[in-house]
Amino acid sequence: MHEYALIQTLLRRVEEEARGRGALAVHRLEVRLGELSGVDPELFLTAYETFREGTICARAPLAVTRVPATWSCPTCRRAIAHGGPLRCEPCRAPARLDEGGDALTLDRIEMEVE
Repeated sequence: MHEYALIQTLLRRVEEEARGRGALAVHRLEVRLGELSGVDPELFLTAYETFREGTICARAPLAVTRVPATWSCPTCRRAIAHGGPLRCEPCRAPARLDEGGDALTLDRIEMEVE
């Protein structure tokens, strides 16, 4: 249930940003959620619906974009097949997780400012 703690942190961060810009309201939030982030997207959205009441985000929908985990060779940049060994066959180098595959990223806050 760490999704609840993540949403509480997200809401605090959004409120800080909104307050710092003199926002009257937040109209939309967009986040990217990596496949290997350890966050359940459905629980994340449920937690948002639960905790946004009474905040500046009360009327703001949350859009979640799921980011697949992809791997590549850090030496030759060759893509590693999904489900295959995490090693580059030609280089024998261990694969590296590409950016975003394990992250939770706040991409956008749409807000109304004075």
